[in-house]
Order: sequence, then structure tokens, then C-alpha cells
Amino acid sequence: MSRRLLPLFALLVLAAFLGILVAKVPRLDLGLVVAATMVLAAWDLIRGPPA
Repeated sequence: MSRRLLPLFALLVLAAFLGILVAKVPRLDLGLVVAATMVLAAWDLIRGPPA
């Protein structure tokens, strides 16, 4: 169970950090980079470790 819980916690911490960054520096290009970063991190979490 912790094999999925710890990466999920890390994703939430990353989202919180990037959310603060976007809130303090509201620019469209930064928002797009943050969105792409979150999509890639979530995809890595969903896909799981390599076999």
C-alpha cells in the first residue's frame, strides 16, 4: 500500500509547491509549463515503475 501512497504524497507536495509558484507569478507561459509538469508527473505515477 505504501508503494502507491508515498508517490501520491510526493505528487501532492509537487502540486502545492507549483501552485504557490503560479499564484505568486501569474503568467500564462509559466502556467503552461506547470501544467505540463503535473501531467507528466501524474502519468509517471499512473504508469508505475518499469517491469
